[in-house]
Amino acid sequence: MGSGLEELGIIDDGEEPSAPAERPRTRGAPVAEPEVDDRLAALVRMLRQVSLFEGLLPIHLRRISALCQEVEFRTSEPVFKHGDPGDGLYLILEGAVRISRTVSGMGEEALAVLKPGHYFGEMSIVDDEMPRSADAIAHEPSRLLKLPKEDLRDLMFVDRELAYELLWRFVRTLSARLRESNDRLLMLTVSSKF
Repeated sequence: MGSGLEELGIIDDGEEPSAPAERPRTRGAPVAEPEVDDRLAALVRMLRQVSLFEGLLPIHLRRISALCQEVEFRTSEPVFKHGDPGDGLYLILEGAVRISRTVSGMGEEALAVLKPGHYFGEMSIVDDEMPRSADAIAHEPSRLLKLPKEDLRDLMFVDRELAYELLWRFVRTLSARLRESNDRLLMLTVSSKF
């Protein structure tokens, strides 16, 4: 595939895993493998705190953790803006992120404030060419994990069991958010009549 997934031991569903290559030993050079293993273990623990990944198999969590990029944002700093190309999925570890839209003549309208354990930006994974549909702004200093779109899609392509699990979870999330939007729209409609 060329995405580096083979290096992580991720292979196509129909292939048998090959024996791991013997690692060359270098005299006097520190071995960084335990540090990498510790980082991946810490990322797996963080992923377990995010509702999207609750109950996933440990192998799936390890594969996902290998793709994660940790990013930090200051208060009021945009994670992305409405109209930006979708570049991935974000998971909140610390802080809070405000999802909002700017309404002409009214200013910013907050749609949600998401806290640790929540995620956003999942539409970029399932909807190819559509730009971001809202702004995501750090509501307070925030630490996030970013799962780049192309890397996650490559992983889902080769691990179909994981793809099935994640896609159903995305569908349930989008369905719940659509219901919330409908309820909010109904409340606005009812309140504007009085």
